[in-house]
Amino acid sequence: MSKRVFILLILLMSLSLIGIISIQAYYINDAVKNEKARFKFNVVTVLNNVSNTIEEVEFEKYFSEYLSLDKEEKADEEAVSQLLIYRKNNSTKETLLYKSNVLEVDYKLSSSLFDIGLDSLDITNIIGNSSTEIYRDESVPEKDLKSPITEIIRTGTLDEAQKLSFKKNFKEVFKRKPIYERVSEKEIKRLLSEKLKKYGIDIGFEFAIYSHDLATKVRSDNFEYDKKSTFGVPVFYDENNRSLYRLLVNFPGDREFILSGVIGMILLSIVFTSVIILAYASALFQLVKQRKISQIKTDFINNMTHEFKTPIATINLALDAIKNPKVIDDKDKVIRYLSMIKEENKRMHAQVENVLRISKLEKNELNISKDRVELHDLIEDAITHVELIVEDRKGYIKTFFSADKSSVLANETHFTNVIVNILDNAIKYSPDAPRIEVSTENAGTNIILKIKDEGSGMSKAAAKKVFEKFYREHTGNIHNVKGHGLGLAYVKRIVEDHQGHVSVESEKDKGSTFVIKLPLIS
Repeated sequence: MSKRVFILLILLMSLSLIGIISIQAYYINDAVKNEKARFKFNVVTVLNNVSNTIEEVEFEKYFSEYLSLDKEEKADEEAVSQLLIYRKNNSTKETLLYKSNVLEVDYKLSSSLFDIGLDSLDITNIIGNSSTEIYRDESVPEKDLKSPITEIIRTGTLDEAQKLSFKKNFKEVFKRKPIYERVSEKEIKRLLSEKLKKYGIDIGFEFAIYSHDLATKVRSDNFEYDKKSTFGVPVFYDENNRSLYRLLVNFPGDREFILSGVIGMILLSIVFTSVIILAYASALFQLVKQRKISQIKTDFINNMTHEFKTPIATINLALDAIKNPKVIDDKDKVIRYLSMIKEENKRMHAQVENVLRISKLEKNELNISKDRVELHDLIEDAITHVELIVEDRKGYIKTFFSADKSSVLANETHFTNVIVNILDNAIKYSPDAPRIEVSTENAGTNIILKIKDEGSGMSKAAAKKVFEKFYREHTGNIHNVKGHGLGLAYVKRIVEDHQGHVSVESEKDKGSTFVIKLPLIS
């Protein structure tokens, strides 16, 4: 995958993820707004209902007292209105006569009856009667209507008209009465609790009645007025349908209550968004990993090709030299060239074996039998494999065996290869003469093996990845040190198979120290 395609793919995936998260956030925000609007609508509806109920309760209380009074003996003024309807129907030969009288009686009642603090109260009582008469004789004169076929008479107080008249007077007078005498905190709290619960709002609330933005005595203990979070409606309208008071209520826990209405959707959205993010992160990680592996494999192929080209070229040159008539008769030169061919062949074979070992380890096909061995003996054996190379480069390998116990359960061949691989790295990454120290020490039930060099070292980032398959730190020229990034991966797998642990401590240009920890056996 090219770098441009990779970046484009990452960009498209990122934009898709941002789009999905933005849509989720939009719908959650919209749901919260709708829930807030619904909450506000329900609260205002409840407040209007409570306001109307308070007014109706107050009015009915005093109106019932008014109706119980004997008003006929206290009439102050009377006014009579009369309605007369006279109609003839020529088809049916019938005459209809409808009479209606309305009597308005004004009274001056003692205000002490209603506890309003005035001398008297003007009240109008409305009494009405009506009659309907039907005659069959169409020639009956209008002023001599008698002998009706049907007569219906209704008389009595006109309740609705009476109420309207009383209510107007009532509102005009009672607006002068202090608010705390018209309604109690207990009554408001009871009505609010009942009606809020009917709308599913079962949370704590604080309330108050304000007049011209000033608090009255009617309020709950913890009420605090905040325009942004307080709901209010007018209460106690006067005769002109205006109000001096507002019933206010707020909810300390309204945010939690509103969110509780959409918490299910929010949680599901968070879960699904998290799954999408995890899937995106996993896909992104896999893409980066695959690109990295692709790059590493490319480097591996280049390095492996380079590793094979050198011995193949050497073998070809040696064979061409042997074919030379002057050389073929020189026994020493032939033996020398044959030895070179054999060594280069062994070198290629070792490279192939390393690749095969890693492949078998990953498939768990590598049969590793373990026996009781002395780690010190394995170290000394491994050193013999590389000491000639070290001596040739004017270097040294020093051993410091401080461990009293060195018996471990290990595969002699594979663990020797582990030590050889680490020593080989120490030699290859030493620009000058290799100076290597190998030491052991006991730590409880374990033995610690340390292989220290004074080579080029590595960065902290490289130290974290040095045991990964195919990994090699780039130094500008990937062929400046021969290898293909399999040796330390093999080391890690073998050590872990022996229930051990391997790590590296390194600093750029100051060398590296490989540490292997293995369990001892008694």
